[in-house]
Amino acid sequence: MGSRRSPLKSAVPSNIVSPVRRCSRTACGRPAVATLTYVYADSTAVLGPLATYAEPHCYDLCAEHSERLTAPRGWEVVRLTDGSAPARPSGDDLEALANAVREAARPQERAAGGGGNGARGADSTEAGRRGHLRVLRSPEP
Repeated sequence: MGSRRSPLKSAVPSNIVSPVRRCSRTACGRPAVATLTYVYADSTAVLGPLATYAEPHCYDLCAEHSERLTAPRGWEVVRLTDGSAPARPSGDDLEALANAVREAARPQERAAGGGGNGARGADSTEAGRRGHLRVLRSPEP
């Protein structure tokens, strides 16, 4: 009878395996950034931040595959964000920014009858200045 070696002694050393989790898609070797989980009872695919641990019924996806993810007809895709990624500005945010830039670009209106008091006298609400910032007094009723 030949001697049987235990599977542990014949196993490949684990130092060859990369510690970085890879995309679960076939032939994709990019690093995973998101985890996909299916909730079959609700016909929902949930795509969220990369899970702390690799779960057997979850799929790790790279950035490209997570962006292109689609679900079968009748299913819903829920995309969860972890908050670390910067949110894209909405149309309202961009409009508010444009209005603020326009307002800042307008020439400052001088108080009527400033009488040569200089810049301080022209803006009576300014209480102090630090660099490009100004401290303003509350307007009196």
